[in-house]
Amino acid sequence: MAKCAICDKTVNFGNKLSITRSHISKRNVRTWKPNLRTVKADINGEVKRIKVCAKCLRDGKVKRA
Repeated sequence: MAKCAICDKTVNFGNKLSITRSHISKRNVRTWKPNLRTVKADINGEVKRIKVCAKCLRDGKVKRA
């Protein structure tokens, strides 16, 4: 399952709207997935592979091994 180990960001669901002539004619269900990266992280002095979203990596919430 797509889930960040740090912030628990998961898949979101919503509608993809098709707009023609200023009317919403069709609705399709679509998903937005988090931008996950598999990294080696130092967790309690132990090196583990975890899936982390790109925002947590950029913000420095993960100490890489």
